[in-house]
Amino acid sequence: MLEAVGEVFPEAKYQRCTVHFYRNVFSVIPRSKVKLVAIMLNEIHAQESKKAAREKSKAVVEELRSMKLKEAVKKVEDGIEETLTYCDFPSEHWTRIRTNNVIERLNREIRRHICVVGCFPDGNSALMLVCARLRHVAGTQWGNKKYMNMST
Repeated sequence: MLEAVGEVFPEAKYQRCTVHFYRNVFSVIPRSKVKLVAIMLNEIHAQESKKAAREKSKAVVEELRSMKLKEAVKKVEDGIEETLTYCDFPSEHWTRIRTNNVIERLNREIRRHICVVGCFPDGNSALMLVCARLRHVAGTQWGNKKYMNMST
């Protein structure tokens, strides 16, 4: 999917959801260390600039190494840059674009209606249901809510 977005929208920036990134890191560490690692990861994303967040991530990686959590070190090193894209935008928007909550909510709404139907005779009927749901959301008050103030 990322490759397709890059082909269609070459100037688009990719922001990985920080919540999903945290879950991926938590999947490779012992349960007893999840709270400590969560605090460390939150400290990265609490920084006031991208440069400070990168420096903090290096410190976190070193701390994870000292805790002998090799898989977590690899996941943080490989994925941290994707989670810092929001820093390229105005700070007023950071809390809104750090996660993909809006997309998750929309997917949950679509999934809820698909589960009611059960199975579809072909792909077009599934697509028609999804499009109808998207049209409904766009036409209701939920679709009219202002998510971000774009004047900044």
